[in-house]
Amino acid sequence: MVTFLSNHKLRPKIHRSSYFSNLSLTTVFAFILLMTLTINCASGINDSYGVKNSPIGDQPTVGKHVSQIAIDSGNIELDQLIEHGSLLFSAQFNSLDGAGRPETTGVGDSPFRSPRVMPDNFNRISGPDANACVACHNVPVVGGGGDNVTNVFVDSEVHPFVNFDGGEGDGFDDALTLKTVGVERNSVGLFGAGFIEMLAREMTFDLHKIRDDAINKARSSGSDIEVKLITKDVDFGKITARPDGTIDTSFIDGVDDDLIIKPFQQKGVIVSLREFAVKATNNHHGMQASERFRDGIDADGDGMADELTRGDITALVVFMATLPVPGSVLSNDPYVRTASVHGETIFNEIGCNTCHKPYLRLDNPIFTEPNPFNPPGKLKLSDVSAPFAIDLTQEGPGPFLKKDDQGGVLVPAFTDLKRHDMGPALDTDEIRQKRQIPGGDQLGIATEEWLTRKLWGVASEPPFLHHGRATLISEAILLHGGEAEQQRVAFENLSEYDQAAVVEFIKTLQILPEDSNTTIIDPGSSSKKLKKAGSVTLSILGGILGGVFFVLTVAVGLILYRNPARKI
Repeated sequence: MVTFLSNHKLRPKIHRSSYFSNLSLTTVFAFILLMTLTINCASGINDSYGVKNSPIGDQPTVGKHVSQIAIDSGNIELDQLIEHGSLLFSAQFNSLDGAGRPETTGVGDSPFRSPRVMPDNFNRISGPDANACVACHNVPVVGGGGDNVTNVFVDSEVHPFVNFDGGEGDGFDDALTLKTVGVERNSVGLFGAGFIEMLAREMTFDLHKIRDDAINKARSSGSDIEVKLITKDVDFGKITARPDGTIDTSFIDGVDDDLIIKPFQQKGVIVSLREFAVKATNNHHGMQASERFRDGIDADGDGMADELTRGDITALVVFMATLPVPGSVLSNDPYVRTASVHGETIFNEIGCNTCHKPYLRLDNPIFTEPNPFNPPGKLKLSDVSAPFAIDLTQEGPGPFLKKDDQGGVLVPAFTDLKRHDMGPALDTDEIRQKRQIPGGDQLGIATEEWLTRKLWGVASEPPFLHHGRATLISEAILLHGGEAEQQRVAFENLSEYDQAAVVEFIKTLQILPEDSNTTIIDPGSSSKKLKKAGSVTLSILGGILGGVFFVLTVAVGLILYRNPARKI
């Protein structure tokens, strides 16, 4: 079309009547017939001309899959991966995609239950319980958190098909209740997740080096060596290495004994975005990843194999890893702005920043996939020819965090990526959430322990706390206890204005508007600049008008001086 129009402009103009007068009636009819046949063929109405009909009827949502080999070979660009990952994140998976897991629970690759087919193909508690990732991650936009209505029940996927009748679906547990079937969790946002995963990796490398150095020193010295576990100014307790290479882990604090920082989920049990994607797509949608369930295997008995390829999962990871970082949005109301600035000072003075550290420094902002600490059943470094690399400070949709002089980045996530005892008010689980490590503590994580909530973006993602029960920021603060008891009491003892100011500060920590080109939006500052610019402009304009008036006055004076009788 473009070529035709361009060439048409170069031709000499011919008057319409004379042009058509040169065409015979037969030519016109032939032209109309040709155009009719072309349109019919193009639209797939008639297949007798060799053009394949367009597909009709039910179709899979995911029209194509991505190969990990193609990614490793460099044949797929970053933008293409992000686009495919975005499609998968928002896709409403259906049966033709492989959605559903009729013969399996959410944890295994063997037939743990009798086939569950329509209308018993979905289960709000034990899953599958959703058609799309975006169904739960949509507040305030795609990739964010979720409302209470989208809460999930972690660990309930071990049950065949929960209906609380004490029968087969409940695993013949007639004492099963909503609070004991699993642990209820509110969906959290994924913005800035690439930085969070990289921070966790660097902290893990640090802790492992401290451990390995201690073991080597104990072996060479022949005596016990006690070392503190401190990385990025976060204290994870201490270990004692013995000459025989064993370690006393009794005093490790806030992390598993494997010393791997797990930055995802409220308990800190998921290592990577990849582990999250592989588990969630199976548990919630019944979409099974080849890397977990093996190539060519229909593990769930739905007639479909390879429902999500390794490349598909990589695309999902890349999409989530490049979601923009949250930022700060300040008010243009001077009173509110002053209160939020004051609130940040109070936030730090009463010790909230002890755990909600305003910044953690990331030494290297290059996100690589796969994660070297991925657990079994997830893509590993040995499975790829080279990791896929992304510079989080300049690749993706942005806005971007800036590098410092050493090439590192201060990540304003307001967390320490450590578990803490949060006291009785937040000790709401009746069962322990399982640890996601082979051979780990089978009792699970203590019910009162929680990973420090990342506060960046929190104001855009109500409700609050792990179960979404707090509808106000102040309610969430006042439910703190345990290791945060001192801070809670300090907040409670603040004046009404100071309490409101702390809340106002936290309200500035938001998911940024889509068209943002900066991580700090300060309308008040912009208005001041505009006012200043306006006053300068008015001053210049006033000067010009004053000068003109002066020149006119002098001119009139000269005229009157030379000709006093002249009227003006």
